[in-house]
Order: sequence, then C-alpha cells, then structure tokens
Amino acid sequence: MAFLFIGYIKENQNLYKHLKSYGYIVVFKPTTKNHLGKPKGNVDAELVLHAAAKEYHNYDEAVIVSGDGDFYCLHKFLQENNKLLRIIIPNSKSESSLLKPFQKYKTFIEFEKQKLEFKKNERRYL
Repeated sequence: MAFLFIGYIKENQNLYKHLKSYGYIVVFKPTTKNHLGKPKGNVDAELVLHAAAKEYHNYDEAVIVSGDGDFYCLHKFLQENNKLLRIIIPNSKSESSLLKPFQKYKTFIEFEKQKLEFKKNERRYL
C-alpha cells in the first residue's frame, strides 16, 4: 500500500488518474494560493494523521519521502515503534538539521541517481 499526499489542483486530473493507475492511494489536500498566485497545499498534517493514527495498524514499516523537519515527531514515533524503514530525502540541501538523529534511516536521492535514472537501450535486471 503506497499513499501519496498531494494538494488538489483541478487541472491535474490526468496526473492523478495515472498515479492511481500505478497503484498509489492518493490523499488530496485542498489548495490555496500564495501571494504570487501559485497553488499551495501543505500535506504535513495529513501524512502524520494517516501514518500515526488512521493507517497505523495497516502497515509494518513506513518510508517517508521528505527532508522536512516538520516530520521529526513522526519519524521519532515510528522509530520508537519499530516502524520506520527509510527517510528518502530529495537532496542534501533540502534536509532539515532536525533529522540528524535519524542517520541510519536516511537515503539521499541525489546520491542514488545512477541507480534510479533510466538510460535508453540499457537493460536492467533487479
């Protein structure tokens, strides 16, 4: 079961349809607009609520994809309950200093690029 928490934007219906077809359970947050008119849909509270309460008994381990320090309390809770598997951080510049205690759980995508990128005409066997 893979949850994806995302701000809802009406114009992105095709994206949401594709994500669902790939097996994601998409949890939407209503969006607002910032002072520049860009959509804003902060999903921190939804992720914490689902991981720590609503879905807690429905999974064995969690992988959180974010370098945001706002999730410190969730990481700590999951660690204490032996449910924290990985914290995947997009790049080292987006990592909060609050995540220092979770070194053994962290993976930085920027350092795994060669394993993850698709190369045309290259066969991969997992």
